[in-house]
Amino acid sequence: MKVRPGPAFPGVTDAPRILILLTAIIVLFLGGCGKKKISKAELREVTSEIVTAAQKISGHKSEVTIRPELQLSKNGTPGKLAADNVYVSLSDASQAGAIAKALDEIARRHELSVRETTSNGIMRFDYVTGGIRTHTIHVVIPLTARSNIAMTQGRRDARLAIIIDDLGYDREAADSLLALGFPLTVSVLPHLPLSTEVAEEAYRRGDQVMLHLPMQSENATAKTEEVELRVGMNEQQVDSALAGMLETVPHAVGVNNHQGSRATADPALMAALMPELRRRGLFFVDSRTMASTVAYSTAERLGVRAASRRVFLDDSENREAILKQLELAAHDAEREGFAIAIGHPRSDTIAVLALDLPRLASRGIHLVFVSDVVQ
Repeated sequence: MKVRPGPAFPGVTDAPRILILLTAIIVLFLGGCGKKKISKAELREVTSEIVTAAQKISGHKSEVTIRPELQLSKNGTPGKLAADNVYVSLSDASQAGAIAKALDEIARRHELSVRETTSNGIMRFDYVTGGIRTHTIHVVIPLTARSNIAMTQGRRDARLAIIIDDLGYDREAADSLLALGFPLTVSVLPHLPLSTEVAEEAYRRGDQVMLHLPMQSENATAKTEEVELRVGMNEQQVDSALAGMLETVPHAVGVNNHQGSRATADPALMAALMPELRRRGLFFVDSRTMASTVAYSTAERLGVRAASRRVFLDDSENREAILKQLELAAHDAEREGFAIAIGHPRSDTIAVLALDLPRLASRGIHLVFVSDVVQ
């Protein structure tokens, strides 16, 4: 009579036994291969080494900024240090290889893995341990330091300022814009995951940065931002909201309204906003999302440098229509001496700018920052 072997654990069939064994293996694995944690002291030591390497390679000519990234608690308030964002501007494009090598060596010494992403003129290095990011190093080569960029100067009496709105949502769109070989005015929405990063990189690239200031729309179904200026807010509320927005958009030298068809038509709200802009030395560009806007006239009356948008480039999202709008803005610049056009970081808009701005420059239209034309 054959005897069939019983289960290794009495009363346990094959399937449950396999499950128990797998669970035991997972527990042992996790126990022996836990995530390596990096202390705040070591994190800051790594940051110090990054700064030292950047300054050494650039001959102490590199502009370096450290922006700590804090963990957010459940109620949204900042908590412990999570990572350091380090922004490095190189004065010489030939230094890029040396700094990449130095960053690899620093990571190796501290047993950190490195993830690198590169776009035209910007390199990003993420330091990671146990799946947790500890640093992002943004190495930016300004337009003036890139040997392949030739900036054409046109006549000063035909000036065109182009604002690109709505930055802060999309990393790919921002990279495509920053890869253009022309200085632009970049307007960044506040309080978004990429707001500070895009503003810092644009500034270091050589672009001008503005705050794309969210304001209440006339359309009740329009998408609202986390914080926006709304009709009925007093001066203190406007000041507090504006201060918080500017903290997330560094290097902003002016503002233009995001939406705001109801807000910009409200005299009381605009009268509360303009003194806060004047106190901070910021100019205002009226995007003119509403014909009844009083924003520009209020800015003029209260002593704020201001201007108004003439042309929207990409209300229609096809290249032929965008090209026609860009040509309209160019004619305005030739006729009036200057013009302001507003577009968005869409693929067709960026493609038209890349192809057509050299042609406009060749006929004497000078691409300028918005600050050059506000009065």
